[in-house]
Amino acid sequence: MGTVKTWNKWANRHSYYPLDLLRVALGVFLFIKGMNFMGDTQMLLELIKPFKSIGGEMIAMHYVAPAHLVGGLLIVFGLLTRWALIAQLPIILGAVIVNFIGEMNTTNLILAIVVLALCVFFIFFGSGKHSADYYLKMQQ
Repeated sequence: MGTVKTWNKWANRHSYYPLDLLRVALGVFLFIKGMNFMGDTQMLLELIKPFKSIGGEMIAMHYVAPAHLVGGLLIVFGLLTRWALIAQLPIILGAVIVNFIGEMNTTNLILAIVVLALCVFFIFFGSGKHSADYYLKMQQ
């Protein structure tokens, strides 16, 4: 726990607007993806098709879109950012794995790897100085 606090202190000292804009862009991207999955469930079913033998197709379908919607909004505002990103990890890892199990789509693979890298970065970095988490922490 001490290393997380150390990283958080470092992040608060080195928090710049470009990193906050990157966090907001990641949240907006995830929110838009959630909207796309809600609007086109057939596309989501096609993406989940390689995992059909494992089971839990409906659970995955009802987890992916709401997690992207709610998580994306939380990430945009910087509220519970780490928890929202941890909830995104199984989905993003599944997006990377789907490219190896199913039909390889290089563009989707690169996009999924970039989003995964950003998620892992912000899990360690936190929400930054310009976020609801920081504001609420300073109000105590």
